[in-house]
Amino acid sequence: MQLSPAHHDERLTAPRSWWFIAVLIGLACALMLLPLGTLPLLAGLVGGTALAGLLVSSYGSARVRVVNGALAAGEARIPVTALGEPEILDAEESRAWRTYKADTRAFMLMRSYVPTAVRVEITDPADPTPYVYVSTREPEALRAAILAAKAGPAGS
Repeated sequence: MQLSPAHHDERLTAPRSWWFIAVLIGLACALMLLPLGTLPLLAGLVGGTALAGLLVSSYGSARVRVVNGALAAGEARIPVTALGEPEILDAEESRAWRTYKADTRAFMLMRSYVPTAVRVEITDPADPTPYVYVSTREPEALRAAILAAKAGPAGS
């Protein structure tokens, strides 16, 4: 399905190595239960892997969308009318905005395994949030979608 320029949809999935670690956690649980017998060993393997996989999946299921005139990042929904100019951050700038440049009042949907991000000022004077920081693998597409949505109904 082809999305219009005012739409963007991206899921920030966890890297494959995290799934491998989830399996290793399941194996560790199985080994802890080995002295109790075969059934507890299998229960530890299945239960530990499932629990670790659930944690990886929930953390890695963050979604970034621009739809219906709003930026939806994780649980936040911000109308594009309250957003300023989106700024694309490369890996080095992203790291800086995640660390020493960060403002504690900012909304940040950050995933350290995603090297690039987009930072957008909040222009609504009633909102104490200074900016939105969103990790994205497609910063140009996200920026274009925000700008197209801000352009109004002609862009959507």
